[in-house]
Amino acid sequence: MNVVRQLTLWIAVVSVAAVAACGGKKPPVARPMPPPPAAAPAPAPRPPAPPVPVAEPTIVPPEPVPEDAISSASLDDLNRNSPLKPVFYELDSSDLNAASQKVLDENAAVLKKYSSWAVTVEGHCDERGTAEYNLALGERRAIAARAYLVSLGIAADRMRTVSYGKEFPFDPGHDESAFSKNRRAHFVITAK
Repeated sequence: MNVVRQLTLWIAVVSVAAVAACGGKKPPVARPMPPPPAAAPAPAPRPPAPPVPVAEPTIVPPEPVPEDAISSASLDDLNRNSPLKPVFYELDSSDLNAASQKVLDENAAVLKKYSSWAVTVEGHCDERGTAEYNLALGERRAIAARAYLVSLGIAADRMRTVSYGKEFPFDPGHDESAFSKNRRAHFVITAK
């Protein structure tokens, strides 16, 4: 027999045997798997909560001041004849002594009566010391006077401070009498 015939016969026998062994069933075919069930969509992000309303402070307008010579005066006249008295300091000091506190108590009473006034507290020094030193000392003096008035109930936003150092002496003299007048916190009414 020829080799090709033998090989063909042998393949046929093996095929029949394979089919008989499987019971005539076809071999399993790989089938594609169905996709996994879709996951539930993520919930939409919640919008941020609205801000909590802020209670606005009720702004009560100042009580009207009965007309008097002070309330009817112009700013220039008020500052020329000011009802607010200056506070004087010791050499190289921004501490308030008892006399200074008494003056500030009186100034606070005036500022409470005329509650619409705005004031600038100026810090001044005598001519001794450098310009830089005196500007810093003048600032400490103005801040000390303002802080004391705030402690007495005067609204901080009604007062600002500025330091002029030794630039604007009250008394142009060059002795202790002049120096003691120049070491001061001076009050300027800037609005009524």
